[in-house]
Amino acid sequence: MSTVQRQSALPVRMERFAPKDEVSKNAQLLLRAGFIAKEMAGVYTFLPLGWRVMNNIMGIIREEMESLGAQEIFLTALQDPSIWETTNRWSDDVVDVWFKTQLKSGAPLGLGFTHEEPVTRLFTRMVSSHKDLPFSVFQIQTKFRNETRAKSGIMRCREFLMKDLYSFSRTSEEHEEFYNRAQNAYERIFARVGIGDSTYLTFASGGTFSKYSHEFQTLCDAGEDVIYVDEKRKIAINEEVMSDDVLNDLGIRREDLVQHTAAEVGNIFSLKTKFSDAFQLLYRDEEGEQRPVVMGSYGIGPGRVMGVAAELFGTESAMVWPVSIAPYAVHVLSLGRNDDALACAKACADRGVDVLLDDRNRRAGEQFAEADMIGCPIRVILSEKTARDGVVEVTDRVSDTTQRIPVAEAPARIAEMVQENTQALCR
Repeated sequence: MSTVQRQSALPVRMERFAPKDEVSKNAQLLLRAGFIAKEMAGVYTFLPLGWRVMNNIMGIIREEMESLGAQEIFLTALQDPSIWETTNRWSDDVVDVWFKTQLKSGAPLGLGFTHEEPVTRLFTRMVSSHKDLPFSVFQIQTKFRNETRAKSGIMRCREFLMKDLYSFSRTSEEHEEFYNRAQNAYERIFARVGIGDSTYLTFASGGTFSKYSHEFQTLCDAGEDVIYVDEKRKIAINEEVMSDDVLNDLGIRREDLVQHTAAEVGNIFSLKTKFSDAFQLLYRDEEGEQRPVVMGSYGIGPGRVMGVAAELFGTESAMVWPVSIAPYAVHVLSLGRNDDALACAKACADRGVDVLLDDRNRRAGEQFAEADMIGCPIRVILSEKTARDGVVEVTDRVSDTTQRIPVAEAPARIAEMVQENTQALCR
């Protein structure tokens, strides 16, 4: 059900200046606008406006994961070292981002930075036959990484949410079919959240798993990666694997590539049988032979997506969220006419639009400045002047166009604008 949120009841405090210890634009803007609060370096609380954006991003991700047939689970954050010792990933020499703690008895525990090991062990209890496969599961769960640098706002945190999807297949061919569908789902996700035009499927190192993995890299000045983009083919190569051999392998000409700074917003890996071999995740095929399950791993950081969106669509003092992830699609500003504004806001909500209503008795300049930072894509103004003229002033902040619409027609037209902006993201 769509809602009208009165701004007077929203526990948000805007700040005039960005914190001096934050260097990233996303952190500066989101902290000033009251979307997040900083607990310590790399650790942020999401306040009501920010949590609405996160929930919108996670909602899109969930829809696309479910379209693949994946089932949602929720694994534990506390990790038994013995699971990770099986793959030699408990050692700090192998994985240097562990947060480790211990029980009162002194027994060690870890806080999960990813979940390939525990999810593989979990399904050794449930998979025995080819009839149990294929399937896929995903979760959106808190991860912990002891990052040396945490200066990119919510784009690189020490505590953060991650969507991780795991696929379990009988054969490499069956895995490849799912892998390609997952790649397409990722492309739809980034289009729907508004960053699709700037996001490229990027060839990167497959590590010990495969020749290549695939990253989804968004062009962004605040990014930490360098990629080389083939604009015509809409693909890229990470600098870490850039070589003549790779260019020949991919059939790409060096002269077709343009260097960019980018931020990784997702990745997909073919794990093959690395983890199923380690944990003896086996199934009996049609001939009765024991075979290892073929696995894949697919990650997206919802907070990282939010941070990249803030970098792309924000300035030091203003934001314009894509309508699909905006905290509210419409921001109604009442300049001395609360009754008319409330009626307009309710009429929009009745048409399926989430509305933020600024019903506070504040100076117009202050209302506009705060509305700029909140970043709702459609702004509606009601004032004494618009009332005299019998109109509502509606601004589409994405296209930076303003219309004066008769009061009776405004709610329907506003709902149409929201729908048009939503559809435009998926073209």
